[in-house]
Amino acid sequence: MENKLANFTGKIIFIGFGSIAKGVLPLFLRHLPLTPDRIRIIAADPDNEEIASRYNIPYHQIRLTESNYRPVLEPLLEKGDFLINLSVFVSSIALIELCREKEVLYIDTSIEPWEGGYTDTSASASARSNYALREAALEFGRKNPGGPTAIVCQGANPGMVSGFLKQALLNVAKDNGIDARPATREDWATLARQLNIRVIHVAERDTQNTSVRKKRNEFVNTWSIDGFIGEGLQPAELGWGTHEKYWPKDAGTHSFGCQAAIYLNQPGAATQVRSWTPMEGPYHGFLITHSESISIADYLTVRENGEVVYRPTVHYAYHPSDDAVLSVHELAGKNWQEQPVKRLMRDEIEEGVDELGVLLMGNPKGVYWYGSHLGIDEARKSAPYNNATSLQVAAGVLAGVIWAIRNPGLGVIEPDDIDHETMLEIARPYLGEVIGSYGEWTPLENRNWPFEEDIDPEDPFQFKNIRVK
Repeated sequence: MENKLANFTGKIIFIGFGSIAKGVLPLFLRHLPLTPDRIRIIAADPDNEEIASRYNIPYHQIRLTESNYRPVLEPLLEKGDFLINLSVFVSSIALIELCREKEVLYIDTSIEPWEGGYTDTSASASARSNYALREAALEFGRKNPGGPTAIVCQGANPGMVSGFLKQALLNVAKDNGIDARPATREDWATLARQLNIRVIHVAERDTQNTSVRKKRNEFVNTWSIDGFIGEGLQPAELGWGTHEKYWPKDAGTHSFGCQAAIYLNQPGAATQVRSWTPMEGPYHGFLITHSESISIADYLTVRENGEVVYRPTVHYAYHPSDDAVLSVHELAGKNWQEQPVKRLMRDEIEEGVDELGVLLMGNPKGVYWYGSHLGIDEARKSAPYNNATSLQVAAGVLAGVIWAIRNPGLGVIEPDDIDHETMLEIARPYLGEVIGSYGEWTPLENRNWPFEEDIDPEDPFQFKNIRVK
């Protein structure tokens, strides 16, 4: 796995050096012609400087803000460099604009606002949604076409799951005797419609655990705690399918943009849905807002004579590690006031797997899950400073960076715009076992017991049947 995957002569500048940045750094050194003197790290947290020093990489402990980001970054950025934004609460759009001015490539794993943007109650729920952040980034791209490639939302999810989805659609098409060769966005949407894909979940179950159990007033997670809490407190968001018959009583719509998604007037961390993965089977997950819920629904929309005639419902169904679930319950019980202690699980993890993939529902052959089973032991063998969760994200970042270096003049793009075969080829060595699996599960399984429920027994894949609360 030591092969170099792209010719790159510029510098790498990291914004943030948390769990994902530490995990992706050894992959960059392995697969890019880089030396430590061509890497810079800017991060608010001093705790990770020791890891940077092991690589002899300069570490600048600076919290970037709206008032200082330009004076800090402008002297560091030169034409041909790559800005890797793996921070929280640093505006993605501000960084993309700066990178365009400096002719620098850019990637992030989520479109971030400045600090406070996720929970600014002076703004409407619509205005502080991922939908709004995505629309702003795409609008910048439309107003400034071309220029250095800036990939937004390219990690595991969002990111790698868009590649999983396209491969899953091809697999299901083949199993239905359809010789599908989609070449355009419209082709992919038409194929999903032909296969009667009504719902798509990003279905993830993280079973990593440790004997160091969660304590009271402590938030424990296998990836960025600030990132998880931030997105968990945003409104729950989902792409809204054309097959849906029941409008959620707490739903809201947007007055701008692509109209592919809705939001619920409650946090994603307070919203639960029914889903399924091959290893876990049925489970309840959190409907945490993620950009892929919106971008995939938008990407797979079919229009005829200007009218939307097909779109699947798309959303995240996330069951994090057991201690993270306990942490979310405690957070909710404190009315969403953060715990004073935060602990990232990595070296103390003893066992477990992160099972991450896409679940396609509606095809007559049954539900179909396609994705990555990555265990903690294999993650540790593959790259240092990783657990199973961070390595899946790091693999997606690596794939995006290689794609951008090879395709440097595309402007603002999303994971759905990247060739999925290239994405999966680059990331596959770090994804563990990549499998596809059919199941007979539906969200109606074992329902109406021990109490009667308000469900639609004739149409299993209605959001009304999928939603728990």
